Amino acid sequence: MAKLHDLFSGKGNSGQRPLRVGEEIRHALSDIFIRGECRSPDLFDTAISISEVRVAPDMKNATAFFMPLAGQNKEKILAALINSAGEIRHHVSKRVKLRHTPKIIFKLDESFDVAQHINTLLQSPEVVKDLQKDKENDE
Repeated sequence: MAKLHDLFSGKGNSGQRPLRVGEEIRHALSDIFIRGECRSPDLFDTAISISEVRVAPDMKNATAFFMPLAGQNKEKILAALINSAGEIRHHVSKRVKLRHTPKIIFKLDESFDVAQHINTLLQSPEVVKDLQKDKENDE
């Protein structure tokens, strides 16, 4: 039996299972969106990339990070996903065999924007000049 302080410290049930379940849910969500199984007109013929699904250690909630193709209509698609969350959860429950299917919360994946910003910074003239200085000093 888990100790009370373990439940709140995150040490209790945070093993491999939430990671595996998150990956299974990610595959199921990708399949649902590829096949166009949602009845929402805003999600019909929309290419959505699910980059990651994080499942809480208690397996009751899952956060799905998504990005529409080319980053277009983010807010509209987010609203459609939130409105269709129950239907999507039902489709996931058919594909992923769990005692209780987690509640799915959709969030925009900002990691693509962060990666682009870092790439832009690394290619700026000031950083390139500093990198060349460091390279010359190492030789």
